[in-house]
Amino acid sequence: MKKYFKMAGWCLLGLFVIYTFYFLWAQSQPQPVVYELLTPEVRDIVKTAVASGKVEPRDEVNVKPQIQGIITELYVEAGDKVRKGDPVAKVAVIPDMSALSSAQSQVRTSQLALEEQEREFARVEALYQKGVISKEEYEQGHNTLLRQREQAQAAQDALDIVTDGISRRAGQINTTIVRSTIAGTILDVPVKVGSSVINANSYNEGTTVATVADMGKIIFRGNIDETEVGRMRAGMDIKLSIGAVQGVTLPAVLEYISPKGTESNGAVLFEIKAAAQIPDTVIVRAGYSANAEIELTRRNQVLSVQESAIEFEGDSTFVYRLTSADGVVPQTFERMPVKVGMSDGLYIELEEGVSDNMKLRGNEKTIEK
Repeated sequence: MKKYFKMAGWCLLGLFVIYTFYFLWAQSQPQPVVYELLTPEVRDIVKTAVASGKVEPRDEVNVKPQIQGIITELYVEAGDKVRKGDPVAKVAVIPDMSALSSAQSQVRTSQLALEEQEREFARVEALYQKGVISKEEYEQGHNTLLRQREQAQAAQDALDIVTDGISRRAGQINTTIVRSTIAGTILDVPVKVGSSVINANSYNEGTTVATVADMGKIIFRGNIDETEVGRMRAGMDIKLSIGAVQGVTLPAVLEYISPKGTESNGAVLFEIKAAAQIPDTVIVRAGYSANAEIELTRRNQVLSVQESAIEFEGDSTFVYRLTSADGVVPQTFERMPVKVGMSDGLYIELEEGVSDNMKLRGNEKTIEK
């Protein structure tokens, strides 16, 4: 009995050794390599350029006060719609002491001159009634009195503007009320009630009370590489993709290409602008980042294949045509010269050397045993 068990053990060991050698031999054999088979197809080949940038309102203005003072009231906040002339804020005037002193002095001086002229005209009028002087002299005196009254009123108006920001003769013109200069949407109100503001003058640009933009007129502003700008022209159609608005492509028209490029990270970029068409169903906010796809050239309904099927060798191009049966491993291919045309980076046009019923070699893939 022991003899039989011993023989069975040796048999099992022999089988294990044989299987081990077979397994190692099988693993050492090269795995068969097969290739994806590609069939030429008729399609449109479009060469595009992509510019990155952002969308912004075409008309955006900073509303500034006409006088310096302190904000006492704010009538709007960011997001409000306003019309041209609508009040934005109210400013309480803080008179400049030098200007106030000068205006007060001018009022006193002009008032004294007016009183003197009134006395002078009273004497002229009395002499005219007695027939001592001519009518012409009388009228000259009267006109001088009227001019002096106007000067006195102008001095008083100047004092009122310094102290109150408005003169009595200004009517509805009120410089203490800051008004929107365009119709649109309030983008930002950088001041608060109690903030000091100054008007624009020769020394500074003034304080911005509010930023207003017409959000119905949106433009795309971006940059394009120098290698592609030469094939672009004003009037070309553009497709805008806005990152914050998923699944929506907006049409636009190229309006402007900068005549001068700027260098950025070793590349020369040219600024472009395009007028976007925003439907009522899409809400676009100023400053959204966007990409513009610009169609440079197009070939309609041409025979093409994936560019991975093309082998480039100097100025020549080749494809590999399947000569074995489809599905048979190993595959055999025939190298054929072809003439190619335009490429969009994924598909390339086949001009000569290939028919639409051929099977061409694509990328290789490994089949596991």
